Amino acid sequence: LKEGGSRGKEEKQKKKNDNSGTETFGCNPLAETGRSKLQNQRAVLNQQILRAVRMRAGAENLLRATTNNKVREQVLLELSFVNSDLQILKEELEGLNISVEVYQNTEETFSIPLVPLGLKETKEVDFTLPLKDFILEHYSEDSSEYEDEIADLMDLRQACRTPSRDEAGIEMLISYFLQLGYVENRFFPPTRHMGILFTWYDSFTGVPVCQQNLLLEKASILFNIGALYTQIGTRCNRQTQNGLENAVDAFQRAAGVLNYLKETFTHTPSYDMSPAMLNVLVKMMLAQAQECAFEQMSLPGIRNEFFTLVKMTQEAAKVGEVYMMVNTAMTQEPVKENIPYSWSKLVQIKSDHYKALAHYFVATILCDHELQSSDDEDQQEKALSQLYDYMPEGLMALTVLKDKVQRKQLGKAHLRKAVVYHEEALRVCGLCKKLRNIDVLQEVLTAAHKRSLLKYAQQEKEDDFLSLIQTPDILPKTEHKVETITPQFSKVKVKDFFHRLGPLSVFSAKQRWTAPRTIRFHCEAGELGFSLKGGSPVQIYCLDPACSAASMGLKEGDYIVSVGGVDCKWLGVNEVLEKFKSVGEQPIEFEVISCQDTTASMHSKSATYSVGMQKTYSLICLAMEEDKIDQTKKAPLKLPFLSWGTKNRQKAASTLCLPSAVAGSSQTKKKLSPFALLNTESSLY
Repeated sequence: LKEGGSRGKEEKQKKKNDNSGTETFGCNPLAETGRSKLQNQRAVLNQQILRAVRMRAGAENLLRATTNNKVREQVLLELSFVNSDLQILKEELEGLNISVEVYQNTEETFSIPLVPLGLKETKEVDFTLPLKDFILEHYSEDSSEYEDEIADLMDLRQACRTPSRDEAGIEMLISYFLQLGYVENRFFPPTRHMGILFTWYDSFTGVPVCQQNLLLEKASILFNIGALYTQIGTRCNRQTQNGLENAVDAFQRAAGVLNYLKETFTHTPSYDMSPAMLNVLVKMMLAQAQECAFEQMSLPGIRNEFFTLVKMTQEAAKVGEVYMMVNTAMTQEPVKENIPYSWSKLVQIKSDHYKALAHYFVATILCDHELQSSDDEDQQEKALSQLYDYMPEGLMALTVLKDKVQRKQLGKAHLRKAVVYHEEALRVCGLCKKLRNIDVLQEVLTAAHKRSLLKYAQQEKEDDFLSLIQTPDILPKTEHKVETITPQFSKVKVKDFFHRLGPLSVFSAKQRWTAPRTIRFHCEAGELGFSLKGGSPVQIYCLDPACSAASMGLKEGDYIVSVGGVDCKWLGVNEVLEKFKSVGEQPIEFEVISCQDTTASMHSKSATYSVGMQKTYSLICLAMEEDKIDQTKKAPLKLPFLSWGTKNRQKAASTLCLPSAVAGSSQTKKKLSPFALLNTESSLY
């Protein structure tokens, strides 16, 4: 009995592996790592924020309903306490978002920390009953035979909640994202909801979003792919060329995924995936990639040589410029209310720091390098003039190079500017409690400030009132321009878990079928009385109305799904004919299905609820009370939160909008991607 039981388990496991390929597991959620502790704290904070928001919503409803002044006073007092608690919880969540030390490389480094994105948290989802019911109802198959496939899907989703911080974790998230494309086409018809509720928590506010919409799941997984790339980038060893190269690549890929999310899912229901927020995040990731590129150039050491310093001056100015643009974007509505305060201050600090470095490098050029007879005068003049948009009044590049006094005066002006930027960076750092606690940040800023002060002190003592030259701005320029890297999902090969249901071009949620009918007949004089066409599955055509198969109920255009009890949805014409021939003189028995007329797509409401939140985006399903609302009240029409715009489909038509199958048309043998059979309307619900 033990041997038989073990063999049964082995066969079941073999079948499971055949269907799903190599099993994938996430990190141990109970592992006491710094990153897992942060994610666990984030999950706890999300629950506390949810309770506080519910209390605030209830208090606001009571305030609107009551006319008793005493009750109103008590409710207002309670609201003040709840809002205070929410503010404290928001600050705690911001503290998690700026806990950058946990994500940095474990090697000791003397670099300003990089900012990663935290993963969005989600609740567990049980696909079992809805998918089994749909398989039985829509595909007329025994749903118990697909329990392993459903379990594989749920295991993969569970593993995606704790992905490993490496390429294996990225591949696992992409695999689940692609599986969702298959699941959407297999089980989510456009005319109704499946009753599966997806809940995801906002990465910045902690407020949950709840929808019966698979596109929320897909958008959230894309966000987590981008977030995981940022965590990989911050983990790279920035003391090696290879580590910095990997960091640049990771941040470019993170920017590419987030930009893809912004362009593809045009109406997202949470702040962290809103177009404005994603635009800021893309800019921030590209700025961090530019910073790593600068560190990569300066890692071997910056030689105190004229042309090398000119190059590094413009590279540092470029990093300062991109961070200044990020800081400007962070201070705009509606982003500034939800972006972590410490993030915006860190970006401002980095902008000032790299601008100060640029001015320090120019000062070093002017103070340490006098024009010698052996130097190329024209080249140095050209290089110096390219640093500025304009020269200070009364100065010319060649004159500055030749005149020792002018060189020193302009050099000291740049040093004063560098010191001003360094002091501003230290001042801003001191204003933010979270940043004050990052020791390495304080050390880097202090060391750079002292270096500029020392350089200034080394210059000859003279009356500065005689050398008040206006410091010109430095033109940014880079030889290492960073750009977004568009995600290549096609490089990750996945197998449809529900492959046994049949070719996706035919067996999808949008196609409606009759239940399988058994046709049993004898060949007359070796003739079937009909012909076969198409790829997989094969289709009946040129049916002779007088043949015995027609008398048994066979119709023109029927699809053959099994022959002699053997599934043949994936077989071609020749293979099905071989099965007919193998029967010999015995009666031929096979099953067919007929395509029913598909009704026009009827869009239903998006299952998202907003309670007591700002009107910019509806955020949360706080309570499933919709059924209790008076049915006579007409709700105003709203746009869906997740829509697939026509413009975006046209941009990515080669991979995201394959032609859908039409009832009655001949089927060509074509392998469709999981994005095939998308709705041809301008929006998806």
